[in-house]
Amino acid sequence: MSQTVIPLYKNIPNSIPSTLKEITDSTSVRGKVSHVVTPTLTAYLPEKSKANGAAVIICPGGGYAYLVVNHEGKDVAQEFAKRGIAAFVLKYRLPNDLIMINREIGPLQDAQQAIKMVRDHAAEWNINPAKVGIMGFSAGGHVASTLSTHYKISVIENQSNTNLRPDFSLLIYPVISFRDSILHKGSKKALIGENASAEKVREYSNEMQITSDSPIAFIIHCSDDKVVPVANSINYYNALHKNGVKAEMHIYETGGHGFGMYNSTTADKWMEHCFNWMAANKLL
Repeated sequence: MSQTVIPLYKNIPNSIPSTLKEITDSTSVRGKVSHVVTPTLTAYLPEKSKANGAAVIICPGGGYAYLVVNHEGKDVAQEFAKRGIAAFVLKYRLPNDLIMINREIGPLQDAQQAIKMVRDHAAEWNINPAKVGIMGFSAGGHVASTLSTHYKISVIENQSNTNLRPDFSLLIYPVISFRDSILHKGSKKALIGENASAEKVREYSNEMQITSDSPIAFIIHCSDDKVVPVANSINYYNALHKNGVKAEMHIYETGGHGFGMYNSTTADKWMEHCFNWMAANKLL
């Protein structure tokens, strides 16, 4: 499988000159990167003979403060590529007034640009442009669910009118809501601020933004998640169901938060369910 790092933009939109430097924590096995100034897409393309046309853009988590690029990025991408699915790890900008004019749209801009880039290069990368999905872990799940519900308004330059709507969403212990009872405080504070208006909270509480046109979804969470309440996933699932959008959700009894591909409290492998779901929805 080939691996290539691609800059997302020639000229980064919504950016202001800054002396901020990206930091990679070399002691972290999970792969911890903070202060992302230059967003990139790392492509893990399957061998041509194995490629089945599907593609997934992966948004690692880290509470909008850093990105867990191995544990919730590279490791997962390699697993997809083994199955013939083109995978792309998105190193998105984290909300920061030092590098952005408007910090709340930065991560969404990078997600929209990523899906545009994958669709624009679909032929070259052996991808079916009608089988491009978004995946997100934790706060990366907020990025993924924001793209899945805010694709009609482009926050990037898109003169070619490339379709920015993901064909499917894979949400793993995702931050979905900024509503008081179930929010992840750190993510809300970083993106829209602690004292954001009720309108702003609603805009970025993605369970409130679902329509009958929202992408189908596969969702994983644990009942005992102390970081991001399981209600985030349940409410998103219920909203999809109410709007007639197909979705599958697996809620584990235990496993907590941030377990990546392997929930050590069970022999069950959620990635297998994910591949089965993709196959059932004719994505493979």
